[in-house]
This record gives sequence, structure tokens and C-alpha cells, in this order.
Amino acid sequence: MSPRQKMINLMYLVFIAMLAMNMSKEVLSAFGFINEDLVESNKSLSLKNKNSYENLDTKAQDQVEKFGLLKVKADKIKSLSTDYYVYLEGLKTEMIEKIEDKSDYESMDKTDFLDAYFFKGDGFTVKGKEFVDRINSYKDGVVTVLGSDYGTLTSIVNKRFNTDSKGNIPWLKHRFEGFPMVASLTNFTKLQANIKNTENDILSSLLGGQLESDSKLTTNNYKGIVRLDKTAYFSDEKVTGQVVLGRYDSNLIPSKVTMNGRDITKSVKDGQVLLNMAAGSVGEKTIKGVITFIQDGKPEDIPFESSYTVIPEPNDVVISADAMNVVYRGVDNPVSISLPGVSSNKLIVRTTGGLITKRGSGWIIKPGRGTELTVNVSATLSSGKKVNSPKKFRVKDIPTAMGMIRGEFGVVRMPKTSIGRATISAGLPDFVFDLKLRVNKFTVKVPGQLAVTVNGTVFNAAAKRVLARARRGDQITIFDIEAVIQNNTSYKLNKVLPIIIEVSN
Repeated sequence: MSPRQKMINLMYLVFIAMLAMNMSKEVLSAFGFINEDLVESNKSLSLKNKNSYENLDTKAQDQVEKFGLLKVKADKIKSLSTDYYVYLEGLKTEMIEKIEDKSDYESMDKTDFLDAYFFKGDGFTVKGKEFVDRINSYKDGVVTVLGSDYGTLTSIVNKRFNTDSKGNIPWLKHRFEGFPMVASLTNFTKLQANIKNTENDILSSLLGGQLESDSKLTTNNYKGIVRLDKTAYFSDEKVTGQVVLGRYDSNLIPSKVTMNGRDITKSVKDGQVLLNMAAGSVGEKTIKGVITFIQDGKPEDIPFESSYTVIPEPNDVVISADAMNVVYRGVDNPVSISLPGVSSNKLIVRTTGGLITKRGSGWIIKPGRGTELTVNVSATLSSGKKVNSPKKFRVKDIPTAMGMIRGEFGVVRMPKTSIGRATISAGLPDFVFDLKLRVNKFTVKVPGQLAVTVNGTVFNAAAKRVLARARRGDQITIFDIEAVIQNNTSYKLNKVLPIIIEVSN
């Protein structure tokens, strides 16, 4: 090749290099402009996410049962996102710290900062490993918070923060080694944009999912309600009214409920106002009130009104045990028996498995030996209709009594000087009847001493002598306690449980 041709070729090479330099400058600026757009977009998303967080906070305060768990998830996502976002911002600041004009993107063409910051030979520096660990930690943390109920979001998060190798090239080398500083700056800002978009997607899904669940027409959310114009009809009348679709939500708890001038907020359970009131005298009654909810921090009143009719004629006998749905052998069990519209002296009351007698305005049941007793009540209504209704009761023995000293049972700590002056008694704690028991005999045993039997309720001289030998920390046992029911000595009580007296000093 002639010298002239060599010169021409060299000039072409210089010319092509100059063109390439001009083009790379434009590319560098383009990266910078994209970074600026991403920064502005992140600011806008940050404001939008802030409003969503505040909206969820308000809803969680208004309806903690409905939005409380969603707020817990959102708070964890916010903490993870803020921590990772701040880390990336610090990395960006450190990378361009020595660049005087932060908007001169054409000067950000060097690759040496991140090449030295992230890479060491064919491996990674500590900072490089931390960078990859940070992105993986954020991804895994978000996925854990979301759980198994948000499969679509989980897939999006895994894709956005994917750090899988590209072929045989590790992700960090593929994305950051040898790239101009401005390109890496834009990459960092893009990761921050991914964080903001992830927050926004999750918040939209949490709030939108709850709203969608609330509005979905399912038997869990809505109930068909029959609303009749009246609640009592004659046989020849037409039944009129409406069937409406009512919104039901066990987590929607009102802040206040008033009915007929009374505050019944305590009657709210599982999103329902439970009514429990006397029907009143014969005639039409009105139920009217207001349910108050807190919405967006302000009270929202929803009025309600209905009516019912109290009618005089019954169609069944009402029997209720005054103590409980059990009658006890050995005691008088009071029972109320009534049939509205029929005087008590016209009721025919019989029983199988025991005796039943009239006493005052009520009845007394005395069970026999069996485990079940049936009361049959029959009467004739004014219309001539005959009513017969049986009621079964379980029969139980009086529960095991317990020995007592100073009104206490079980293990009782007492000073030695007080024991000999105390009285031994017996009782039936938590029994439905207030039975008075009388102790006839008991035995006292002091560790290391012979047992002494005592007749009556107070320690005799022999018992006091063995008590005098008790030492601090000894446990004195009062056992073989014999007791009877006062005014009913024929019923034999089960074995009376012993008392343990621990000598305190």
C-alpha cells in the first residue's frame, strides 16, 4: 500500500472516530434526559403512594376489623421500599459526588467508578455483593409480605427485580460493568421507579381487592331480607311486603347504635345489631333508631325503622327452669310453668321420674332415682284447641362438697396460733342453690402425729395437742369430713373433699 493510500485510510479512521464521538455524546445526553423523566415520575408516584397510605390509615382507623390486616401489610411494604429506595439514592449521590455540573451528562462517560466499586477481577467487591443482596432481599421481603393470596403481584415483583444470570454472564456484570456513569445512574433511577411502581401496585391491589370483595354478589356479602308490611296477619288476609338485598359484613362495625332513644352499641356482634328486649303489651310496636359509622374520619348516620305486633293468643306452652335446665336430687327445684291466656289453676301438670307440687305461683320438682325427668303440661284454650307439651329435664346429684376453714377451701395458709381457734365447715362453691351444710365430724392429721377424730365443727383438746406439735411449713390435713344439708338430713351427700392447712409461722 502506497504512503498516499495509507494517509487516506488514516484520515477515514479519524473521521469515523469523530462521528462515533459525536454520536456517543448524544446518547449520553439521551440517558440523562431519561433519568430526569424517571426522577420526576418517581416524585409523582411518591405523592400518589403517600395519599394511598394515608387513605388506608384512615380506613383502618374507621374499620380496624376490615382494613387492619391490610394496613399491617402496607406498613411492611412501605418500610422495605423506603429502606431500599434510600440505599439506591445514597449510591447515586456517592457515584456523581465529584461531578461539578450534575446536569452535564456528556461528562459522565467514564466507567471507572462502578467498575472499581462493584467488580474485582472476575468476581465482585463487598459493595457489589451488597448491591445484589439488597435487590434480592427487597424482592424476597415483598413476596413474603404478600403471601400466597397475591400470585399475580408476586410474579410482577419477581420479574421487576430479577437478578438471574444472562447465559454465563452474572446479572451484575451484564447490567453494570463497562457502562458509562450516566447509563448506570439511569439504571439506579429505574430501580427506584420499580420500587415506587411496586408500592403503587400493591396498594391498589390491597384497597381494590377489599372493595371488590365488598361489592361482589355472594352469599357471604349479601343476604335476601323479607320485609313484610306487617308481622301479624289474620287467616283471610293477604301477606304483603318486599324482598330486598341487604349488605352483610361481619367486619363492618358501627361506632354507635341507638334504638328507641337507648344506646345499644354493646349489642353489636359480627356486624349485626342483636335485638334482645321484652315484647311489651298487646298491640303494634315500633323499632326506630340510627346506626352511625365513621367514614373518612366523619360520622355517617343511617336510620332504620320497623314494627311488630304483639298478639295475645299463644300456640304452645312455655316452661323454664328457674335454676337452669337441670333439676337436682335432694333439693326443692323451683319451676315456672305458664300458658299465656290460660290461668295457672286450669293447667294440668304431671311428671314422670319424680314429684311435682304447686307452691305459690310456681311449682316444685323433687326428682326420683333416675337420670331424666319429664314434665307434661296440658290445657284447653278459649278457642277449644287442646295443647299438650312435654319438657324433659336432666337429673343430677348435688355436686361434691368441699371442706372449708375461714370460708376458704383447698390449700389454706394460716399461722399456727389461729388454727386451733378456727371452725371447720363445708360448702358447695358455685352451686346454683344456696344450701347450708352442717359438719358433724372430721379427722385432723399433723405430720408425724397420730390422726385425731373430732365430733362437731371445732377442734377438741386432743386435736389441739397434736396441732401444738406442728411446725412451720407443715401441711395439716382435715379429712373424713361428714356433713349434712341443714333441714334435710335424709339426703346423703357425696364424700366431702378435705382441706390442707399449711402452717405459715
